[in-house]
Amino acid sequence: MKGVLVLFAWMILSSAQAQTPESGFYKREVLRNDGIASIYQVYVPPGYTAEKEWPVILFLNGYGEQGEDGEKQVGTGLGPALQNHPESWPAVVVFPQSPTGTAWHGASSEMAMRALAQTQREFNTDANRVYLTGLSMGGYGTWYTAVENEDVFAAIVPICGFVNPIQEYYPAWAPAGDAAFPYVAERLSNIPIWIFHGDADSVVPVDQARSMNVALQALEADVRYSELMGVGHNAWDHAYSDKAMIKWLFEQKKDEIGEKLSN
Repeated sequence: MKGVLVLFAWMILSSAQAQTPESGFYKREVLRNDGIASIYQVYVPPGYTAEKEWPVILFLNGYGEQGEDGEKQVGTGLGPALQNHPESWPAVVVFPQSPTGTAWHGASSEMAMRALAQTQREFNTDANRVYLTGLSMGGYGTWYTAVENEDVFAAIVPICGFVNPIQEYYPAWAPAGDAAFPYVAERLSNIPIWIFHGDADSVVPVDQARSMNVALQALEADVRYSELMGVGHNAWDHAYSDKAMIKWLFEQKKDEIGEKLSN
């Protein structure tokens, strides 16, 4: 009888796992380093099926969306872009939330990577088409997380981000001053990158983006740079509605990076 119950339970679990989820946002939990569960969300695109591998995007929120509610991180940036134009984003998207009082650095970045890994186990995603993007504090986190996990991502899109800490709130993780930019560029020179920044940004100096672009170009890296004339801190609405960027992003594959290097 016990064996029958175990078999029945296994059949129920297998059936649940085999069901194709509807398109939308789903809440999940992942443990932080301190053992506390952090809520993240996963976006499932229209037409998702486990019968094929899907691109997966990790999105890092800005300062104003940090917290523990598991909600705010989908309300700004990529979340609204998915809701307004789902046809443009045929990907599974992971939305961790930086806890209150933290930046995308150290334990928070590690938590985001665990949420990504957990999503890759739950959904059928393509390990060669894993992308990273973030805005403002999430742009800072995009640079940091990419350096810490440079073998994972096929492309990154930092938006109004920074490498040098713009306030004492943000931990320094690269050499100080101008030395930071070649340091980061050297570690990311094999990853395709598209940088967005408004030239009228009064929150994060546009020089941060300009300096990263120059450092990457000096290494002949695959970098694209969009400086948005007259745009302030909100460069993300422009970036996530840029059809050329979206097309470019989904064309990037990690397995092709090695082929380019060997040619």
